[in-house]
Amino acid sequence: MGSSGVQMVCVALGVMGLIGAIVCCALPLWKVSAFIGNNILTAQDFQDGLWMQCVKQSTGQQQCKVYDSMLELSSDLQAARAMTIISCMLCGLSLLVLFCGADFTTCVQNEDAKPKLSLVAGVGLLLAGLLVIIPVSWSANITVRDFNNPLLLNSQKREMGACIYIGWAAGVLLILAGGLLCCFSRPKSGSSGGTAKYYSNSASAPNKNYV
Repeated sequence: MGSSGVQMVCVALGVMGLIGAIVCCALPLWKVSAFIGNNILTAQDFQDGLWMQCVKQSTGQQQCKVYDSMLELSSDLQAARAMTIISCMLCGLSLLVLFCGADFTTCVQNEDAKPKLSLVAGVGLLLAGLLVIIPVSWSANITVRDFNNPLLLNSQKREMGACIYIGWAAGVLLILAGGLLCCFSRPKSGSSGGTAKYYSNSASAPNKNYV
């Protein structure tokens, strides 16, 4: 597969990773109610996200409330907000740089600059993937720790929601795309500007006729 084919695959992986990161940031499915013990017959299902908390009734009705103050949130949610937003912005910017510096586009005419732009995009996608995996892993660790805490009531315990798994998948896709770009986006060794020309002694000077 040529460099243009690899870049097309990386664009597809990056777009899917960006969509997953946006979904992970927007949906209130980071923590959901844990149905254990006597809590299995509850009439309410609590869903916690980065921006709001939702309560779903057994009748199908759902009510959501935005968090009143960011300072009241736990440290993991505050960090998750910042990292997921930065990840989405960095991923979008990296895809734009990749699209401009790809071999299958003509946005950049300088062929020597295209590998450098692809390398920058690859590093950006790697960082975007890490910025997604870190907050979801942090939140998953806290959720598992609280679930195994015997001091908490069953009604207060939560399980990992769908956004945790979506975030992991999005992070893996972004890291894979960034890794492929970093491996295949190498500057060309041969350059027209560094080519040296050598001439023989007989051809170094113009022919002259002597009398």
